[in-house]
Amino acid sequence: MSEHQQSGPIVWSGIIAATCILVYLMQQVLWLSVPFLLGIILYYMLLSPMQRLLRMGYSRNMAAMIVGAGFLLTLFLAVLAAITWIPAPSTAWHELPARYLTAGMRFLRNMMGALETQFPFLQPAHLGDSVDASLASYTKGFVERHLTDVLVGAAAWVPSLLLAPFLTFFFLRDGRRFKRFLARAVPNAFFEKTLYLLHEVDQTARRYFHGMLKLTIIDTLVLSVGLWAIGMQAALVLGFIAAVLAWVPYVGSIAGCLLVVLVASADAPDNNMLAYSAIFVFIAARLLDDFIFMPLTLGRSLRMHPLVTVLMIFIGGALAGVTGLMLVLPLLGVMMVIGETIGVLLTDQRLQARHRYARSLRVKQASIDLK
Repeated sequence: MSEHQQSGPIVWSGIIAATCILVYLMQQVLWLSVPFLLGIILYYMLLSPMQRLLRMGYSRNMAAMIVGAGFLLTLFLAVLAAITWIPAPSTAWHELPARYLTAGMRFLRNMMGALETQFPFLQPAHLGDSVDASLASYTKGFVERHLTDVLVGAAAWVPSLLLAPFLTFFFLRDGRRFKRFLARAVPNAFFEKTLYLLHEVDQTARRYFHGMLKLTIIDTLVLSVGLWAIGMQAALVLGFIAAVLAWVPYVGSIAGCLLVVLVASADAPDNNMLAYSAIFVFIAARLLDDFIFMPLTLGRSLRMHPLVTVLMIFIGGALAGVTGLMLVLPLLGVMMVIGETIGVLLTDQRLQARHRYARSLRVKQASIDLK
């Protein structure tokens, strides 16, 4: 029987429980989880050029250094190009949050007024006035109260995020050494299955992150074309930011849409149709994601039942918030491979017999000169 047929309810209960425990623990060490996740993403991005250099005859140290230096140079050139090509905002940087917040309030106020005009039965409730008053009381001094905390929090994350490129470099250089270290600790009877386990864990993570990168590129192109078609400036940058935010299921898509709506409201304060068109673009992109792009990328990469995927997303969000939403699917994919392989090891009578026989031979060999 195959490994998937051996996996019963007990194995899957262990897989789900282990995934939940890992999600909770990673939430407790968030300062390490986020750069570790970014390091893995960069690792699988740079693995193909690394392997190409190895086939050309370079040593692992030299190949890792060349790939790392090439990535940093590409990143520097991309940032320089973005600074050069994107026009500087007419508003000072420290005034941008207040500008976008004010624009968002104006857009919401205009939308509520349009709804009351379109549906007269809403007018007696004075819904627009009540929402406007609530927003005014909540946002009064909002930027002054929270901007300092946001900047301090972002500065505190900088040293942690700088771990990501260092982790990536050592993943590229010493990944095979770590696999050999793990394999040496396994009894000989289980050696083949252990190699299979390490290979499948690596392939599962690789398929997931490659699928996520492909989905990010597709989302960036679709959103950029849609935002450019409705007349928004810096459509490519906004599309890329929204696509990266979409790494967080559901919450990220809403945050990306909100960001673009605020930018549209600030750039065209007298044209509400631009913000409405941006919302329509995001809804269309979300539908394309759910029904076309995601099944062709992440769906094929994890090979998971959709019901399990949706339930684990909700469980991850309940356990660890945004972090759980981001980490639960790759962790579930890895734990699925580990759990299924361990289930096979524990139920394969042939492997167990080989292990017991090898132990008895070692005992005889150790005591042969004691008789």
